[in-house]
Amino acid sequence: MWQKTSGIVLRTVKYKDTALMATVYTESGGRASFAVSVPQRARKSGVRAAFFQPLALLEMEADFRPTASVHRLKDVKLLYPFATLPFDPCKSAIALFLAEFLYHALREEAENRPLFAYLRHSLEWLDTCGAGYSNFHLVFLMRLSRFLGLYPNLEHYRAGDCFDLRAACFTPSRPVAHTDYIAPAEAAHLARLMRMNYDTMRFFRLGRAERARILEVILAYYRLHLPSFPVLKSPEVLKELFD
Repeated sequence: MWQKTSGIVLRTVKYKDTALMATVYTESGGRASFAVSVPQRARKSGVRAAFFQPLALLEMEADFRPTASVHRLKDVKLLYPFATLPFDPCKSAIALFLAEFLYHALREEAENRPLFAYLRHSLEWLDTCGAGYSNFHLVFLMRLSRFLGLYPNLEHYRAGDCFDLRAACFTPSRPVAHTDYIAPAEAAHLARLMRMNYDTMRFFRLGRAERARILEVILAYYRLHLPSFPVLKSPEVLKELFD
């Protein structure tokens, strides 16, 4: 059945000169795959290949069928044309990382409008932000954990505690059954980092090494709690940014 919805492009794969496969996180149906026909004369078509850049925000009409694993699209338009995200080198590096991350993290084929609204708001915020966004990807991932049901328990912290990444809580002694934990010196900063948001993150002064270490820990946390979540390639690019 054809229905209108909004979507966020996670990945595209070209498989013909005039066609591509697109993985899109939709507002009305969660993650979905689409076969997209892109005619040579794109100006006369309702679908253009340029629309399907990583994290592009789209308005589209989709033919959702319960038994189909791949759906059809028509009348695709940009929901929000980005002004800076695809053109600023730092922002585009963040966008490529987030697209790779979300492709592996968003697996539900069900409606989740609060999550979609969070993703859309975050992308639009980054696009309009002029400066002070070097911690954006860290805040984005930490806040996203709430929507995925993975938000850690940050209560009952006491000086000298470790943070057990598997149990997602503070503990007075390091776990004996595994090595997935944060030592007390780093655990002491965890609650402070989780209070960061887009408006306040510019006040948190982090060096390149600190930011890389935080990202490493966050990704390790997601790998522990999301089945089959892989080691990502794009974080290596982020390590060179925002000194």
